[in-house]
Amino acid sequence: MTAVALAGTGLISPLGPTPAAFWQGLLDGRRAFGELRGIEGEFRSRVVAAVPSTDCPAPAGRRKETLATTAARQALDAAGLPALPDGSLLVVVSQTPVLTDPEAERNGDFAGPRPEALLAACRADARRTTVVHLSHACASAAFAASFARDWLLSGLSTTALVVGANALNRYEYASMDVVKTLSPHGARPFDADRDGITVGEGGGAFVLETASAARARGHRPEAWLSGAACLVDTSQAVASAPDAIRDCMRAALDDAGVPRVDYVHAHATGTAQGDAAEAEAVAALAPGAATPLPMSSHKGAIGHLLHASAFPGLVAAVGFLREGRIPGTPGLRRRAPLPDGVTAVAEPLRATTAEHVLVNSFGFSGNNASLVLSAVHG
Repeated sequence: MTAVALAGTGLISPLGPTPAAFWQGLLDGRRAFGELRGIEGEFRSRVVAAVPSTDCPAPAGRRKETLATTAARQALDAAGLPALPDGSLLVVVSQTPVLTDPEAERNGDFAGPRPEALLAACRADARRTTVVHLSHACASAAFAASFARDWLLSGLSTTALVVGANALNRYEYASMDVVKTLSPHGARPFDADRDGITVGEGGGAFVLETASAARARGHRPEAWLSGAACLVDTSQAVASAPDAIRDCMRAALDDAGVPRVDYVHAHATGTAQGDAAEAEAVAALAPGAATPLPMSSHKGAIGHLLHASAFPGLVAAVGFLREGRIPGTPGLRRRAPLPDGVTAVAEPLRATTAEHVLVNSFGFSGNNASLVLSAVHG
């Protein structure tokens, strides 16, 4: 296993301003949904998951940046780093880099956070930091984790920070409405009555570090990022392809050198096709297993953070490895039929074993990514 340390995580979400608040809200089964405000128009749904203004006191047009910088500072603090070290990699995930024309004003929080704001928040030297913008639809943050891991394992740096955010804005909300993905009732992943996604707000970040660098400074990681795989399947524009998802997950497991995980934190957005395709793929991971492989999703609690959707997935995975508790899927009341070998978890469960967890993140145009996190011992 060639792993890198997940040295620290940061997250501000509709469930609260810290990773701990998100994790506790997820265990409590809270659904942080409310009415869309500040964006006019006729949409299929006006149900969203917004970060309270008390947790993100920023004006329109700066919410995404504020969410991102807040999460970045949290991740560095959790990693025990007063600043992003010289020579580090900074990966910013969003749909587009900063806009420099009048479109930036009209679209408000559509553009990504300014790199200079993130560098300042991290107390990083811009001349000694490599900044990369990465966009792979709703799998962007997971693609960035794989990219940063490869960067560290190649010896280009000892430390990387991945950061991103989603703030409600007219452009991205309308784009979800156009493809008819929005749920009028709120997302309910794996539920028999699921009818679409809920768009959520939030900012996330995580610090990756080489194992030797973590040991040298005596830092105990939150987990090991032990495996990663990214697969772009262009056969489907919007729908998920079960075979491609299965191949992506299998490649991540092979990369980690583990035959099976103890839990899957699913991408599961609450669409009928996407949830079913992922369940079919997960079931194919361990045919004939004695016990079904448990899976659940956070998107019934805080909605879909689009490009930033993998950040809460990683925080949930860390919580599972730390406490041995499988979080439930808020909003799941009546399970849809699932293939043999897999089960959707509605309420939190105590895991028999909590050694390895798979985090899935998928996006339009066949952007698929899977990450394997492993427990830290000693």
